Amino acid sequence: MKKLCILFFTFFVFIGVFAQNKSFIAMGDKAFKDADYYKAAYYYKMAADKKSTAGSIPFYSGGKIEKAKIKNLALYVRYRLAESYRLYFDYRDARDVYRGILDENANAYPLARLWYGECLRTEARFDEALTELQQFKATYEGDREFVDAADREIASCNLAKRQYAGHKPIKVIKMQGQWNAGAGDYAITKNADNYWFTSSRLTGNNKTHSNNVFIAASQNSFVPQLVNFSRVNINGDIEYGTPSIAPSGKKLYLTNWYKKGNKTILAIYYSVLQSNEWSQPVKLNNFVNADGFNAMQPCVTRDGKHLFFVSDRPGGQGGYDIWMSDLDENGEPVNALNLGKTVNTSSDEEAPFYDEAHKRLVFSSKGFSGLGGFDFFESYGDGTAWSAPANLRYPINSVKDDLYYYANPDDTDKFYISSDRESDCCLNLFELRYLPSVITGKIIDCDSNRALSDVTVSLSDSVSGKILDKTVTSANGEYAFKLLKTAPLSLLIEKNGYFEKTVAIAGDNDTAAIPGICLAAFKINKPIVIKNILYDFNSAELRPASKTALDDLVKIMRDNPAIKIELGSHTDSIGSDSYNLNLSERRAKSCVDYLLSKGISNNRVVAKGYGKSMPVAPNSLPGGGDNPAGRELNRRTEFIVKEQ
Repeated sequence: MKKLCILFFTFFVFIGVFAQNKSFIAMGDKAFKDADYYKAAYYYKMAADKKSTAGSIPFYSGGKIEKAKIKNLALYVRYRLAESYRLYFDYRDARDVYRGILDENANAYPLARLWYGECLRTEARFDEALTELQQFKATYEGDREFVDAADREIASCNLAKRQYAGHKPIKVIKMQGQWNAGAGDYAITKNADNYWFTSSRLTGNNKTHSNNVFIAASQNSFVPQLVNFSRVNINGDIEYGTPSIAPSGKKLYLTNWYKKGNKTILAIYYSVLQSNEWSQPVKLNNFVNADGFNAMQPCVTRDGKHLFFVSDRPGGQGGYDIWMSDLDENGEPVNALNLGKTVNTSSDEEAPFYDEAHKRLVFSSKGFSGLGGFDFFESYGDGTAWSAPANLRYPINSVKDDLYYYANPDDTDKFYISSDRESDCCLNLFELRYLPSVITGKIIDCDSNRALSDVTVSLSDSVSGKILDKTVTSANGEYAFKLLKTAPLSLLIEKNGYFEKTVAIAGDNDTAAIPGICLAAFKINKPIVIKNILYDFNSAELRPASKTALDDLVKIMRDNPAIKIELGSHTDSIGSDSYNLNLSERRAKSCVDYLLSKGISNNRVVAKGYGKSMPVAPNSLPGGGDNPAGRELNRRTEFIVKEQ
């Protein structure tokens, strides 16, 4: 009887624990469905911790459960736990759970290997990640979207390996003191002597980890002050963040958000400084806050005329896109323009920052090739047309999420970012500074290869055209620049009697050694032969090799916008005078037409056919025989500088 009582007691304990375990799984499933991955991870962890007890239960709800199914349920819980960790960006814990699943039963959840590779990539374990990702691709037979995801991860790993090996000369410092409080700290901005940022730290008025705006009067030693907006009770129901301040310092744009059921509602508001207090935030109009859609992360330009922001409203490329509104004299939006498919992708673009002086947009994206997560990209434009975004590279970017670029308005070599590169959970504030780098090179004569002294070399900002520094070459043709700022830069090289030349430089490493640059000499009205201008017999149509040769002339014309040239064509002696004159004129014109097609103005170049009237070599041998080598030299195209 005693044994029977113990059996029944044990049975009901097991039943109670198993029922509780099933309840944790159900709550985890609900939270996962609602995309509340932090809560889902909590419930799945509770269920996973009881898996050994649950696996001992022979019965449930009056029906028999096979032991194999219980093991599958336990594996399901662990996979959902790993997914929850990953989806709220706790890659370290996700990594360990995925690894355990792969060790136990790699076939049960084949996507575990893909996500395990992603977790390894976020820890800069690139070779290990590549091994897992390649194995996933070799064995996975499911949806194409996950193969594409693996390809993107592989590309990110390879890109990161290259960038980590040779990176830009930039110092990265996690901001110390009270800038980072252990929770989320991000989106720094500056106005006058004050710094503003967003934080989810606990304060006297902020009892929960909700996001609020803080202000700091000094960068070095300060106690951050919570910004209390008038007549608003900060109780965690409404969260505030990503401040952007108008040039006057008296108007603040910010994101407000709150939960409505399982949905997060985000919108952009403004607050006005009145009697040293910030007014209750007022929601911007529908040009920014489209009904039924989210808007966030405002960035007002320093002239106060434009507002960049992020929205998932219709009319974009997919996900969150970057938009721009023109502002009226009161700072109110009067329109909304999507920046288009050059900047925006089908994935998410976020956290725009626009540098009005350089027409430079810096933003974060998951849609372009990067190191992983959100990467910083830059694009140049004026709101209507944009250059192809360029990755800002390591160490500005990391293998984790990098957002909220902000350039210090008082120091052109200092900027700030927000990144979780040193955190398992949250964004932190970082200060970055360009370090001095050296650019060296040598200038030579294109024909003789001798060093050219007294050549003027100017270092310029490629976008603004502003000359940053200028020097002249030494007796051995060498020059050097010491600079802080990196690409995009260019060199303008000038010397009397030589064509000017512009050379783009990358400046990606601590020291950039530019290969020898040659200058081509010229004299007014002295012909210069263009090599490799080839035609078929009795044809004036340019061959592909001829177009390649003419591209060098196009470059000269662009680098030397003041020169005007005559482009002349010559033939050998075979055929009549009229035939050769006509053929040479057609050939010269085909060359000029090619230059015009490349944007060279028609008032800078003229075509001239000389036929066989100006040979540079004999067409016949002294005995009267044919001289093929001489005739080949005579079939030439030349250009003559007529004006400089």
